[in-house]
Amino acid sequence: MSWLIKKKTPPRETYDKAALTPVIRASICTGEKVAGFQEISGGRFREVMLIRNEADLEAFRKRYGIDGEIKTIY
Repeated sequence: MSWLIKKKTPPRETYDKAALTPVIRASICTGEKVAGFQEISGGRFREVMLIRNEADLEAFRKRYGIDGEIKTIY
């Protein structure tokens, strides 16, 4: 019977690719990393989630459909 119960995949969230770019903000002092989006025009950063390991980074990529390298800012 367990084969009847399917785990739902969360829907992909979107972001405005023309106005926002995905980035990882890293602290030089503590090494803490936060994934989010930076406005292209103003440079303002919007925090989305804490990155503790590679699995968190992969979850961020899957959630927003991001392929390729993500820029790191300090």
